[in-house]
Amino acid sequence: MTTLNYLLLAAADPQRSGALYSRLLGLEPIESSPGFVMFVLPSGLRIGLWLKDEMEPRTGAADGIDISFSEPDRARVDETYADWTALGLATLQAPTDMDFGYTFTLADPDGHRLRVFTLHENPR
Repeated sequence: MTTLNYLLLAAADPQRSGALYSRLLGLEPIESSPGFVMFVLPSGLRIGLWLKDEMEPRTGAADGIDISFSEPDRARVDETYADWTALGLATLQAPTDMDFGYTFTLADPDGHRLRVFTLHENPR
Protein backbone atom coordinates (compact mmCIF):
# COMPACT_ATOMS: atom_id res chain seq x y z
CA MET A 1 0.00 0.00 0.00
CA THR A 2 1.28 3.47 -0.89
CA THR A 3 1.71 5.80 2.08
CA LEU A 4 0.58 9.43 2.04
CA ASN A 5 3.24 11.27 4.03
CA TYR A 6 3.96 14.56 2.21
CA LEU A 7 1.96 17.58 1.08
CA LEU A 8 3.95 19.87 -1.22
CA LEU A 9 2.44 23.33 -1.66
CA ALA A 10 3.50 25.86 -4.29
CA ALA A 11 4.54 29.13 -2.62
CA ALA A 12 5.49 32.47 -4.17
CA ASP A 13 7.76 33.11 -1.16
CA PRO A 14 8.47 29.96 0.89
CA GLN A 15 10.13 31.95 3.67
CA ARG A 16 7.07 34.22 4.13
CA SER A 17 4.70 31.25 3.92
CA GLY A 18 6.95 29.31 6.29
CA ALA A 19 6.66 32.05 8.92
CA LEU A 20 2.87 31.93 8.61
CA TYR A 21 2.71 28.12 8.82
CA SER A 22 5.02 28.18 11.87
CA ARG A 23 2.37 30.26 13.62
CA LEU A 24 -0.56 28.18 12.36
CA LEU A 25 1.03 24.83 13.22
CA GLY A 26 2.93 25.89 16.34
CA LEU A 27 6.06 24.28 14.88
CA GLU A 28 9.43 25.34 13.57
CA PRO A 29 10.50 24.00 10.16
CA ILE A 30 13.02 21.16 10.01
CA GLU A 31 14.40 22.58 6.75
CA SER A 32 14.44 26.16 5.51
CA SER A 33 16.05 27.62 2.40
CA PRO A 34 14.99 30.40 0.01
CA GLY A 35 13.30 27.83 -2.26
CA PHE A 36 11.89 25.31 0.23
CA VAL A 37 10.56 25.07 3.79
CA MET A 38 9.59 21.75 5.43
CA PHE A 39 7.53 20.99 8.54
CA VAL A 40 6.99 17.62 10.22
CA LEU A 41 3.72 17.30 12.12
CA PRO A 42 3.46 15.13 15.25
CA SER A 43 1.64 12.53 13.14
CA GLY A 44 4.70 12.31 10.85
CA LEU A 45 2.99 14.07 7.94
CA ARG A 46 5.36 16.47 6.22
CA ILE A 47 4.28 19.76 4.69
CA GLY A 48 6.66 21.33 2.21
CA LEU A 49 6.42 24.87 0.85
CA TRP A 50 8.19 24.85 -2.51
CA LEU A 51 9.07 27.94 -4.54
CA LYS A 52 6.39 27.80 -7.24
CA ASP A 53 8.75 29.06 -9.96
CA GLU A 54 11.01 26.04 -9.33
CA MET A 55 8.29 23.35 -9.20
CA GLU A 56 8.23 20.96 -12.15
CA PRO A 57 5.82 20.41 -13.69
CA ARG A 58 4.39 23.91 -13.28
CA THR A 59 1.39 24.23 -11.02
CA GLY A 60 -2.09 25.54 -11.75
CA ALA A 61 -4.63 27.03 -9.35
CA ALA A 62 -4.05 26.40 -5.65
CA ASP A 63 -7.70 26.18 -4.62
CA GLY A 64 -8.43 22.57 -5.56
CA ILE A 65 -8.01 21.08 -2.06
CA ASP A 66 -8.59 22.04 1.57
CA ILE A 67 -5.86 21.66 4.16
CA SER A 68 -8.06 20.78 7.12
CA PHE A 69 -7.56 21.26 10.84
CA SER A 70 -9.97 19.83 13.41
CA GLU A 71 -10.91 21.51 16.69
CA PRO A 72 -12.69 19.95 19.67
CA ASP A 73 -15.68 22.32 19.70
CA ARG A 74 -17.37 25.41 18.22
CA ALA A 75 -15.71 27.77 20.67
CA ARG A 76 -12.24 26.69 19.51
CA VAL A 77 -13.31 27.05 15.85
CA ASP A 78 -14.38 30.63 16.60
CA GLU A 79 -11.16 31.36 18.52
CA THR A 80 -9.04 29.98 15.68
CA TYR A 81 -11.00 32.07 13.17
CA ALA A 82 -10.31 35.22 15.20
CA ASP A 83 -6.62 34.36 15.62
CA TRP A 84 -6.04 33.50 11.96
CA THR A 85 -7.98 36.40 10.47
CA ALA A 86 -5.91 38.68 12.72
CA LEU A 87 -2.90 37.38 10.76
CA GLY A 88 -4.43 38.87 7.61
CA LEU A 89 -5.66 35.65 6.01
CA ALA A 90 -8.50 36.14 3.53
CA THR A 91 -11.89 34.71 4.48
CA LEU A 92 -13.35 32.40 1.86
CA GLN A 93 -16.11 31.12 4.17
CA ALA A 94 -16.99 32.70 7.52
CA PRO A 95 -17.81 30.32 10.40
CA THR A 96 -20.97 28.45 9.46
CA ASP A 97 -22.89 25.25 10.07
CA MET A 98 -22.70 22.65 7.32
CA ASP A 99 -23.98 19.08 7.12
CA PHE A 100 -20.84 17.63 8.71
CA GLY A 101 -20.14 20.30 11.34
CA TYR A 102 -19.20 23.88 12.15
CA THR A 103 -16.46 25.26 9.89
CA PHE A 104 -14.70 28.16 8.19
CA THR A 105 -12.26 28.42 5.30
CA LEU A 106 -9.46 30.96 4.84
CA ALA A 107 -6.81 31.36 2.13
CA ASP A 108 -3.09 31.56 2.75
CA PRO A 109 -1.07 34.12 0.71
CA ASP A 110 -0.73 31.61 -2.15
CA GLY A 111 -4.44 30.81 -2.28
CA HIS A 112 -4.27 27.43 -0.50
CA ARG A 113 -7.55 26.75 1.29
CA LEU A 114 -7.26 26.34 5.07
CA ARG A 115 -10.39 24.76 6.58
CA VAL A 116 -10.98 24.53 10.34
CA PHE A 117 -13.91 22.49 11.63
CA THR A 118 -15.54 20.58 14.43
CA LEU A 119 -17.90 17.72 13.67
CA HIS A 120 -21.52 17.88 14.77
CA GLU A 121 -22.14 15.69 17.81
CA ASN A 122 -25.29 14.32 16.19
CA PRO A 123 -24.79 14.14 12.42
CA ARG A 124 -27.78 15.36 10.45
